Amino acid sequence: MNTEEIKSILRDLFVQIPSGTIQMRDDRTKTKWDANIESFSLAKFPVTQRLYTLLLNHNPSSFIGINKPVETISWIDAVNFCNTLSNLFQLTPYYSIGKLENEHVSMNIEADGFRLPTEAEWEYSCKAGSLKSVNDLDAVAWYKENSNRTTHDVGLKLPNEWGLYDMLGNVWEWCSDLYDTEIYGSYRIFRGGGWCDEARSVMSTTRRRSHPIKFKIDDLGFRIAINQNIERIFHESGTVRF
Repeated sequence: MNTEEIKSILRDLFVQIPSGTIQMRDDRTKTKWDANIESFSLAKFPVTQRLYTLLLNHNPSSFIGINKPVETISWIDAVNFCNTLSNLFQLTPYYSIGKLENEHVSMNIEADGFRLPTEAEWEYSCKAGSLKSVNDLDAVAWYKENSNRTTHDVGLKLPNEWGLYDMLGNVWEWCSDLYDTEIYGSYRIFRGGGWCDEARSVMSTTRRRSHPIKFKIDDLGFRIAINQNIERIFHESGTVRF
């Protein structure tokens, strides 16, 4: 494990997201609700194969390239990545993982470790304070019409107003949330659309869900978040923590 190289990636990776409120909706159930967002830090790119491999020493991806997003990742794979990264830098892990056959994972929302964004945080960050739809999808996203049936290096398309890249297209991104436990049990949510999706699916409001352990596919990855400003980790108590 190359800790110094991981540090160098993390130093430039995060964007501070301001607090605010967003109205969410579920087209399946025709429901709407408001979500309050506390300020947090979100990675400007999906986790790349370079970062994933540096930390875990293997690469599950179908489309190989160090700067491409890691994919073919289950939700539990993404959670384990977050906890491993937290442990590397002596942060409190956000997730507590029970027996996988019971599909039980609890979260410590006060933890200072790395995590997945909630779906409200994800959509709020994707929209970057705007209520308007994306006018030029080709400028910001890789999807069925322009992807040539593959993922692409992160950061090649234009960022949104908050400096986040690839929020739409390239790969779908796992979020922390359960979807609907009464109907779907332990299914978790993913967002954003992928390289093989029609434009109508590559939107900030599109919600998908699947099994947290069994489901992994070549257009599904993740990006990481952290509760605190990332600079506090680097300079906690006047010392460089990384």
